[in-house]
Amino acid sequence: MTEIFSPNMLKTYDKCPKKYFFKYIKGLQMPVDDDIFTLGKNIHALASYYLKGEYIDRMEKSLNLKETELWKYLKGIKYFEYNTINTEYTLSVKVGANFFGGRLDALVENEGHYYILDYKTGSAPKNPKYDYQTMIYTLCVSRFFKTENVTFVYIDLKNKMEISTDLTKELIEEYETALLKISDNIIKGDFSAYHKDSRHCEYGKICYEKLLD
Repeated sequence: MTEIFSPNMLKTYDKCPKKYFFKYIKGLQMPVDDDIFTLGKNIHALASYYLKGEYIDRMEKSLNLKETELWKYLKGIKYFEYNTINTEYTLSVKVGANFFGGRLDALVENEGHYYILDYKTGSAPKNPKYDYQTMIYTLCVSRFFKTENVTFVYIDLKNKMEISTDLTKELIEEYETALLKISDNIIKGDFSAYHKDSRHCEYGKICYEKLLD
């Protein structure tokens, strides 16, 4: 059985297997606050056009004050001066019997070194080195371009900071082991555990009702 796992799928399972069951096995979609999503979507689109060399003057003029502030910072980072390989770039990698993948915000290159850029309108992960996005995307780029010269860069727009992780042989082994472990648990159908604090979870009510059955 071959599965394709995205970083969000693994993050969901890692935090709450029960939520993973409702969202990805049962396919239940719940409404969420989309203000941050809308902001992120606008910035992502602008960055993609800019890195591809498209005309963006009209788009820049349509930004609100908050978007303008974020864009000014993002546009000025050093990585935007590097060679653009691709934006909104879909890649996957096979680890064991399963595939892992997703869409990179941007991939740039400088002097033979590849940089994966990930824009965060919210905060960056607390442990970026071992975040599933870092694991999956660095392995994808490393395998596809046949190089270990890969760096994952979280661009924390909220706090105006950049957090980078350089790929190493040791990390490749750690990442592959971690991905194999969590994917094996998912395939085995182990969804019994749940996050005890479900007050802020969109599936909280459903989860509580199921526990009463």
